[in-house]
Amino acid sequence: MIGIVGAGYAGLAAAYRLQQAGEAVRIFEATDAIGGLAATYPTRGDPIEQFYHHLSRSEETIVALAEALGVGGAIDWRVGTTAHYIDGTVHPLNTPLQILAYPHMTIGDKLKLGLLTMGVDIHRFPPQRGAFEELSAYESESVETFVTRHTSRRVYTGFVEPLLASKFGERREEISAAWFLGRIRFRGERSIRRGEILGYPDGGVARLTSALIEAVGRETIACERPVRAVEMDTDGPVALRVDPGDERVPVDGVVLATMPSVLEALTGIDSAIEFQAAVCALLVHEEPITDQYWVNIAERCSFGALIEHTNFVDPARYGGQHLSYLAAYVQRLDDPLWQADDAAIAERWLDELQGLFPALDPETITAVEIARNPQAAPLYVRGYAAELIPTDLATRGAPGVAYAGMGAAAQYPERSLNGAIEAGFEAADALVARHR
Repeated sequence: MIGIVGAGYAGLAAAYRLQQAGEAVRIFEATDAIGGLAATYPTRGDPIEQFYHHLSRSEETIVALAEALGVGGAIDWRVGTTAHYIDGTVHPLNTPLQILAYPHMTIGDKLKLGLLTMGVDIHRFPPQRGAFEELSAYESESVETFVTRHTSRRVYTGFVEPLLASKFGERREEISAAWFLGRIRFRGERSIRRGEILGYPDGGVARLTSALIEAVGRETIACERPVRAVEMDTDGPVALRVDPGDERVPVDGVVLATMPSVLEALTGIDSAIEFQAAVCALLVHEEPITDQYWVNIAERCSFGALIEHTNFVDPARYGGQHLSYLAAYVQRLDDPLWQADDAAIAERWLDELQGLFPALDPETITAVEIARNPQAAPLYVRGYAAELIPTDLATRGAPGVAYAGMGAAAQYPERSLNGAIEAGFEAADALVARHR
């Protein structure tokens, strides 16, 4: 039997793949929730994720899994519009005309940025397409240096830096150009006339989660059962010690679908990957705030983005409620924002939102929910790739143990549900190969 630690998407995907290969599995989850960052709130209609989600056309693994689970047809593909808020104005950036009208870069800057996002190196003669495919070549270079060199200083300060600041805060100057290029590649199909094509399941991500749980078998998942130790012999794992009760569960393989800190606690294998926390507010309101889905906030503000979910998904799916997220990343847990209680964060963010959008009637915001995660995303600093944790931990002295957490290579350059599924599949495949 294979023991799986963690019932997020990586753990569920590993269980699914192992069962397909004929392996028996049990999943142990320390909390009372299944699905990790895909946990939901109730609404008047479909459940809504505590942390915003959507799918990209480039995320082929999760789309294929949805098809295999019989819910592929539930994924609606639609335009997810984006905009930049700066100097008191929302600037849509979806169509060529909207991009040309953006006042904070010259036409030449926009052309250079556009060519960069298409993977064209204009410094070569003739300009070379596909020039930035080898991400490892840019691991030691900062985003600032790379963008300035390949476009202009104005592109970096007027467009890229505010985005980095909203995601990485005071650590933005340390972020690797390899991550930046990988993040560009991560984006999916675009409609020239309208914007980026994104997917979202009818019924929310919970529909996919439920289908995956059903496929794995709810009876295989034990919640509120934290794993305290992995017993090993020279050939590999022999048992898990599981609370409550310090139950000894015999195993002949283990998937750790966990954070690197849990990996270290259970195996002694350490990791230098740094993580940042996330604070995410869900607003319930009566009227739209803007006409865009995703608005990056390039102003002095303690949240970095306004994501109007119901400008992407019909509010009728939520009983007519309008739903939006305010999101911020926190690089230190002693940050005042992280230390503040939920009521204080809600009050501060609603005040800041009112400052950005003076026409907004605060009385139309009827509820605010605050979600937090202390290790929501890695800090993709220069040299990050060298710290990625291998799938097969035999290379680290733990044969028969496979890693599928957020520090896995499959979760780079950007952690996502798709990356979690790929990490789970790779971990399962490593153990199946070992048993053959």
